Amino acid sequence: MFRSGSIMESPELSFTLAYVVLAFCFVFTPNEFRAAGLTVQNVFASWLGSEDVGFIQYHVRRTSVTALVHSALPLGYYLGMCVAAPEKNLVLIHQVSGGWRTFLLLSLFLQFLSWTLLIYWSRRHWHNHPISRALQAHVRPPFSNWGAVATSINTEFRRIDKFATGVPGASVVVTDSWVLKVTTYRVHVALQSECHVTVTQSRQHQLSPDSGSPVEILTLRVDSINPGVRPFTIRVNSSDYADFREKLRAPIRVSPNVVIHQTMSELFLETFRAQVELNQVYSLPAGQEVESCIGCMQVPAGIKLVRLCQTAGLDQESECQQCFCRPMWCLMCLGRWFASRQDQQRPETWLSSRVPCPTCRSKFCILDICTVR
Repeated sequence: MFRSGSIMESPELSFTLAYVVLAFCFVFTPNEFRAAGLTVQNVFASWLGSEDVGFIQYHVRRTSVTALVHSALPLGYYLGMCVAAPEKNLVLIHQVSGGWRTFLLLSLFLQFLSWTLLIYWSRRHWHNHPISRALQAHVRPPFSNWGAVATSINTEFRRIDKFATGVPGASVVVTDSWVLKVTTYRVHVALQSECHVTVTQSRQHQLSPDSGSPVEILTLRVDSINPGVRPFTIRVNSSDYADFREKLRAPIRVSPNVVIHQTMSELFLETFRAQVELNQVYSLPAGQEVESCIGCMQVPAGIKLVRLCQTAGLDQESECQQCFCRPMWCLMCLGRWFASRQDQQRPETWLSSRVPCPTCRSKFCILDICTVR
């Protein structure tokens, strides 16, 4: 008869279950472990350095120490059993059973193999590391060696206008020239000018553990004309797809059987753009130059707020105010600002509402938004 609490009465079984769960969570890190700092990146943060300072060097160190730590998990289990089940006398190797001796030898061999592999990777300044080998496929003008490729990636990763999604150790990054996929043991690299992207799958998830609302995950395949770069897949939340597409200069194709559902914000931005294009055009005064949009710093500021709704006779009691700011925002950044100030539970009121200017706080409506010519 199985007795209640018998598992708790067996230290060996209790430790085994606890260690398996912890090891699984350490390898396939859930959000709770990340929040608690129980990740390779956090535990070895002082040695790994900063990802922003040297992206490639950081991930070379991260993947190396990850391989060492993961390969040490079986040996850690054996050492833990020495404490959890002292009656087995596992410390006395010559007295343990054949099964435990085999397990110990395999654990030691795995640890020896991982250290040997690490030494091989580190030769010639990490020339043999898988990440270095991935960069070597791009060594041709203007890049003289894989170090020059690494410098280019490091420089572009430090820029604030990159696209990045995912968690540390499992992220997707798009810079001005590169498409990067970070995994536990590797970093996939593709040059934007040499690749094309295909949306191969769209999967609906009824509940997201982060937001508590349904999400759509898109699977995209990155193919390169460079024979040294193997195709790889990335996954992007549909809510991030517009930003991803905006940053990616490589052509994007959508498989015929894939339907990408637009979010409410994306639908609003399309309607917002169409409505603004119907408004009056604003002509810049002579000698005034257009600066970059202060929201994205990527495109010229193409929007000027001019109080027009009252003169149009559409609202004699308008709350809108005259804005005296020079053109400082692009249409998409202002549209995102407009949407962010709305009641998210009442999308039917968005187009008719008024919001404060993001610079001077003067209220305006969609009729007051003029494109700059």
